[in-house]
Amino acid sequence: MTPPAATPQGSVVLSADALGRLMPMFLICDAQGRIDALGPTMKKILGGEAALGALLTSHFTLRVAQTEEGDSPDRVAGTRRRLHLVLRARPEIVLRGSSVELGEGRVLINLTFGIHLAEAVRAFDLTETDFAASDMAIELLYMAEANVAVLGELGALTSRLEMARRTAEAQALSDPLTGLANRRGLDQAIDAEMAALAQGGSAFAVAHLDLDYFKQVNDTLGHAAGDHVLMIVAQRLTRELRRGDIVARTGGDEFLLLLRGGTDEAALRRLGERLIHRLEQPYTFEGKTCQISASIGIAVSLPIEETADHGQQTQRLMEAADRALYAAKRGGRGRCVMAGEIGAG
Repeated sequence: MTPPAATPQGSVVLSADALGRLMPMFLICDAQGRIDALGPTMKKILGGEAALGALLTSHFTLRVAQTEEGDSPDRVAGTRRRLHLVLRARPEIVLRGSSVELGEGRVLINLTFGIHLAEAVRAFDLTETDFAASDMAIELLYMAEANVAVLGELGALTSRLEMARRTAEAQALSDPLTGLANRRGLDQAIDAEMAALAQGGSAFAVAHLDLDYFKQVNDTLGHAAGDHVLMIVAQRLTRELRRGDIVARTGGDEFLLLLRGGTDEAALRRLGERLIHRLEQPYTFEGKTCQISASIGIAVSLPIEETADHGQQTQRLMEAADRALYAAKRGGRGRCVMAGEIGAG
């Protein structure tokens, strides 16, 4: 009986199955570069037992990350050689690993997915059982997915916060009943116009509009009717004004208008009279008709120096529009008066 061949001292003999449990993604190639054995996960990637006997290069494009002097880059043999293997079937997936010589031209290659782990798991439907017990791949994958989830939630939270901020800003600058700008919103717009005017920008006008006979609507039909009329007034003013003009509700039945893009007093007067005519059209609430009018005072901005106090100039402009409005009221209501017609007063 022939005694078994002796195993060289320091060597360990493992079956392919045992090696596969330790290294599920191993490959063993013979001297001709054909696949002689492979781990269970590698079988799943390469299509099963059919991969046995095939050339390594029929499944992979070989990139040798490090070679010994004089070596050809298409060799996988060598001590602790680092490799990059690109899957021909899925070029977006690059496996990384190293190879060691086993003797007689045979080479053991152990591979991992590296940064392409997530793509490989999706592409080949891999699970935790397809990796070695000591492999941190699944933990890393969980961390990556958790990171994506957290980043996604943070992004959604940021979007919600930004939307809430914009909503809060819009609410802070608008009238809740009519949706028009409020006094704060109009003040910001006028301040911007004053700053532009000091830099050589175009002149503009401010109109102060007060509804006439509006109190009678509230007294006879109630506040719900009054609110309805105010909302219709806001719609009519918005439709009649020019593009770029701003309408603001600044009090119960008071409105301020920022009029851009033209300061000819005759044209502004015609605009004011048209607004009054439009607001005098009847309003219907729950089958009942009511009618109001409006008085308007308009003031045009004057040239200012860049170093001038913009706040002071704005106050003067607003006071001029107020005086013009009071003059319209004193003149019988339902009128439009230009500030220039009454002087400094």
